[in-house]
Amino acid sequence: MQDNVGSSLRLALGGAVAMGCAMGIGRFVYTPVLPFMAEAIPLTASEAGVIASANFLGYLLAAMATSLRLPGAPKIWLLGALTASAITTAAVGLWPSEFAIALCRFLGGAASAFVLVFASSLVLEGLAKVGRSSLAWVHFAGVGIFIALSSQVILLPVGWAGMWAVSGLVSLIGVVVVGFLVPAQPIAPAARAMAAGSQNAGLIRLALAYGLFGFGYVITATFLIAIVREAPSLRAFEPVAWLVVGLAAVPSVLIWVTIGRRIGLERAYALSCAVEAVGVLFSLWNTTAGILLSAVLLGGTFVGVTALGLQAARAEAVGDPRRALGLMTTAFSIGQIIGPSFAGHLRDATGSYALPTIFAAIALLLATALTAGRSRARA
Repeated sequence: MQDNVGSSLRLALGGAVAMGCAMGIGRFVYTPVLPFMAEAIPLTASEAGVIASANFLGYLLAAMATSLRLPGAPKIWLLGALTASAITTAAVGLWPSEFAIALCRFLGGAASAFVLVFASSLVLEGLAKVGRSSLAWVHFAGVGIFIALSSQVILLPVGWAGMWAVSGLVSLIGVVVVGFLVPAQPIAPAARAMAAGSQNAGLIRLALAYGLFGFGYVITATFLIAIVREAPSLRAFEPVAWLVVGLAAVPSVLIWVTIGRRIGLERAYALSCAVEAVGVLFSLWNTTAGILLSAVLLGGTFVGVTALGLQAARAEAVGDPRRALGLMTTAFSIGQIIGPSFAGHLRDATGSYALPTIFAAIALLLATALTAGRSRARA
């Protein structure tokens, strides 16, 4: 029994490191480093938004590719994708041009999607086989832990390019750790056929809400530190803001899934989107308290909302849930792709992040409205 618990925890921790390296660093280290890049290169807000959207476009295309039958062992794909994520992260600082950085971010986004799919398949399937699915929150918590760790890279006296190099090196070390912790276990695909009517109106509505969430959360998640940087009175809080986001994200999946068991996954999803909308609007309050509340509510919801949405889609699906999850991932990715570019261009046009932030909050409240009255999907 003790060996069972130990091996399950080891597997969950391996998943946490994989998710942390590919998502917490590979995807989200862009947020704290962005103000330094923007000043040094320089980059406008619209250019920064295009670079962020390139990352999400790579994620979308790779997520679609993972639905194909890919040759080779899942662990090889996982380690290869983690290595690619580390290399493309470090490479961002090599060529200070919008096109080169966008290309690196595009490739890094693709790598992060492969890591998400293969790490989650190996870890969640392995935990389920031994009756330890309750440890799945540890796997997702890696995102928040590594966001918190990577937030401190801006304290290093190495310049923006050095920040990317250090982040890539940490991720490369993570490849070794994951290789040691995650066994090369086989994945047993579901043998159920997809029922013809499974993508019903409820699932379509849920996917639309998921796309709106992707649009709404990513605007603040991309530009929060840039918002802090623009307020001289808040600059001292800059190293802390993204750290708070990461720390708040660590327990968020456990908290929101627990709420979902009590009130239903979709109602919990609606509630978390509403809470996140409040957090997004707090970023307009240019005080330390406002940014702190925004960071806590953003970090405390976005990973949890991601997990709730996918769980709710599995509950809505009839038969093999992969097509339902594919629909959700596609809607989410489209929202993420549109959000940063839209917000960056709007900020350049208006001279402020206020209007993009308001649009983000509206999108999150629309996601709330689409799911608030539904209670069918339960954990």
